[in-house]
Amino acid sequence: MSKFVVVSKYSFPLDANIAKASLESEGIPAHIADEHTVNMQWLYSNAIGGVRLFVPEEFETEAKAILDMNFSEDVNLAFKEKPEQCAQCSSGNVINYTKGKKPAFLLFILLGFPLFFYKHGKKCMDCGWFKET
Repeated sequence: MSKFVVVSKYSFPLDANIAKASLESEGIPAHIADEHTVNMQWLYSNAIGGVRLFVPEEFETEAKAILDMNFSEDVNLAFKEKPEQCAQCSSGNVINYTKGKKPAFLLFILLGFPLFFYKHGKKCMDCGWFKET
């Protein structure tokens, strides 16, 4: 029978479950301790040492290496949006813009009720092109 060792401690059970799933996806058996205690009384988390993640002793080094990996840059690259380009000048300096907001505000101040004739869209800051969305 293999001896289990703590490879990591977490304040929240969700974080421990994510780490456990990462280890199990690599074929490393993992178990979580004190998950339900912290779920029931989260103020006890620090007092009992947090939610502990256990693995068999022979997988300790490999498990710690997997848990130390940082995939933040991969996630950012996967969800990075391409900058929108202007249809007229091909500039990348396109922003979200509300056309007619200032006149609508002035009419609201002068007349006392809103006349909403403004348009939401994208505007090129280089050539002034506007596209309604």
